[in-house]
Amino acid sequence: MKIIGTMRSLDQDRGAVRVEDVYATGIDDLWDACTNPDRLARWIAKVSGDLRPGGTFHAVFTSTWSGPGRVDVCERPHHLLLTTQPGTDEEAQLEAWLTEEGAGTRLVVEERGLPLKSLHFYGAGWQAHLEDLGRSLGATAGPGTWTAESPEPSWRERWTALTPAYEERGVA
Repeated sequence: MKIIGTMRSLDQDRGAVRVEDVYATGIDDLWDACTNPDRLARWIAKVSGDLRPGGTFHAVFTSTWSGPGRVDVCERPHHLLLTTQPGTDEEAQLEAWLTEEGAGTRLVVEERGLPLKSLHFYGAGWQAHLEDLGRSLGATAGPGTWTAESPEPSWRERWTALTPAYEERGVA
């Protein structure tokens, strides 16, 4: 597994992080891992609410990010667009594209509208999340415990290790 992460400026204050990887699973399985609340809890977040287009949800990520979101686009099994913190100054868009690639599936995740000065933290975080996704595929056991105040321990450890490389890489 090789995660490729990039960071770019959108304007003077906001930026975007984009990560991608190819997983050794079919597109339907990877889509399920990215949209099914039981499977999401194995690698990234506890999610509750209305997960249909136009629906609102609440998520608590392994990183401790917690908040509301809205499902803007859900085109099975290729495209998902979410808005987090809708209607606030912290609103961001999270978009995922899945494409078949040989016997596997490529997942591209981009989060836009993030504070430019903190992009390296988000880049490291998304890489750690996608690595956790790879470990969760086919696994029956999930990560350790986490809350909105306390991150999942192995996620935190990996994020801490990756952050300097993303900070050094800089914003394009």
